[in-house]
Amino acid sequence: MKISGSQLVLEALKKEGVDCLFGYPGGVVIPLFDELYKQDSIRLVLTRHEQAAVHAADGYARSTGKTGVCLVTSGPGATNTITGLATANFDSVPLVVLTGQVPRSMIGNDAFQEADTVGLTRPVTKHNYIVLDRAELGKTLKEAFYIANTGRPGPVVVDLPKDILIELAEGGYPEEISLKGYNPNTSGHTGQIKRVASAIKEAKKPVFFIGGGMHISGASEIFRKVIDKVEIPTTVSLMGIGALPSNHPYNMGMLGMHGTYTANMSVSECDLIIGIGVRFDDRVTGVLEKFAPNARIIHIDIDPASISRNVKVEIPIVGDAKQVLEELYPLLEKPAIDPWRKSVIQMVKDHPNPEDKSEKYLSPNNVIKAISDVFSDAIICTEVGQHQMWTALEYKFSRPRSFITSGGLGTMGYGFPAAIGAQLANPDKKVINIAGDGSIQMNIQEMATCVQEGLPVIIAILNNGYLGMVRQWQELFQDSRYSFTCLMRTPNCKHDCNGVKGEWCHPYTLDFVKLAEAYGAIGIRVTSSEEIVPALERAKLSTDRPVIIDFIIERETNVWPMVPAGAAINEMLLGKEK
Repeated sequence: MKISGSQLVLEALKKEGVDCLFGYPGGVVIPLFDELYKQDSIRLVLTRHEQAAVHAADGYARSTGKTGVCLVTSGPGATNTITGLATANFDSVPLVVLTGQVPRSMIGNDAFQEADTVGLTRPVTKHNYIVLDRAELGKTLKEAFYIANTGRPGPVVVDLPKDILIELAEGGYPEEISLKGYNPNTSGHTGQIKRVASAIKEAKKPVFFIGGGMHISGASEIFRKVIDKVEIPTTVSLMGIGALPSNHPYNMGMLGMHGTYTANMSVSECDLIIGIGVRFDDRVTGVLEKFAPNARIIHIDIDPASISRNVKVEIPIVGDAKQVLEELYPLLEKPAIDPWRKSVIQMVKDHPNPEDKSEKYLSPNNVIKAISDVFSDAIICTEVGQHQMWTALEYKFSRPRSFITSGGLGTMGYGFPAAIGAQLANPDKKVINIAGDGSIQMNIQEMATCVQEGLPVIIAILNNGYLGMVRQWQELFQDSRYSFTCLMRTPNCKHDCNGVKGEWCHPYTLDFVKLAEAYGAIGIRVTSSEEIVPALERAKLSTDRPVIIDFIIERETNVWPMVPAGAAINEMLLGKEK
């Protein structure tokens, strides 16, 4: 029996277990949207922008471990996915993005809404395809799903010419796939694993450093068993948050530019780092020449290209984090590190996260702590900026895949659509997007999606009227010259106002309460500490529509600690140096 290309795509989605698809229609993908209209086993979510469709699929994938899928049209539809693809590629998120393309006979002729999607997306994807032969469609789709969610996961684009979608042909979706030259290694080298066990036993000041690979491999449970056995202090990357509970006695918190005092100092003093599922990127290491100067480094990662890319590794292991830890566990012996262990635990007690105090406005640290208390088992998404760092430092995460944020690319506008994807994937969980008043406006149009789909996503905006993180750098290193970071600015403002609120300033960046109401959502404004918990409790009651809570915080409050550019991670600013 002959079926159309669109029918084969639908068959592929069903056989891959896709239950939710994010997209935006257009001319060349009408045949595929028509097939989706005829069925009811896959939920199709119409976002209001293609970038948001990719971010929503990304949030769905991060919160579940499944492959996220989205569908967009050709030309601008495809080009609008670039930021979402780059975000997912940096953070190793499995996505399959289906893009429409003009008919094969028109490719290269500057046809209406034509773009070289393969050429444009190649630098920001794990792999991509254009289907030029209807007979290859099923095989290509099977390969796309396999590549996206094996090895180091990532986004895969499949570009679909319109005539491929309507062409009839025999044959269905293949059950098996084999790719020559692509066989990701999952088990660790036995000899190297033995060396790791010996290094841990001999160490006097060891530190575990865990990252996003822990979530991807599902290694959190075996890692907790490892920690219980060896009792080694542990630090996490931004992407690794949640792999070990925040309140675990050996969790020192996040490492790096805005890492905790204990994590940064301990890594600087340690004699052994066991890095698992991490990239040792620049936000973590600070100036490389001064990073962990006394430490031997062990690096376990499924991506061989990540090992020794930034730091010199003494014992490399290419393999899946969960599988390697399971092979390592029976070989481990508890090292004799009582003095080191006690000193780290004491350092945690002596050096809580510093914060800027304000008598007039809300403390963002206290807002995040309250969110953590009221929503102790929520899925937390963020945009990018100061609020992201406050969340990483203050929220008490208790389980894997509960912190969804843009790490490597630092994408403003990511959190809200990602929260939509996470809420659709986890209808029994509360999903909260913690945002800044600048970043939330990057994809604010998705309020329409959220309301239309009946999703009770809570958007907690830390509103200081600035592009806060950039303003913080301007305060510290540009003598408080706030060049185009004040969101209350008008053409009448004095050039040298430097953020001093004057007669020309708007009372709010915008009225987020009225904006919520305009979309059919709930809007709440909080201006005093006494209002924080009641507002959160009110938002908790919503079960079928989103809530925006506009927290008016201190305008010039900063994130501490902070490692300046060009400094070592133990050369932190703690707030007093302002």
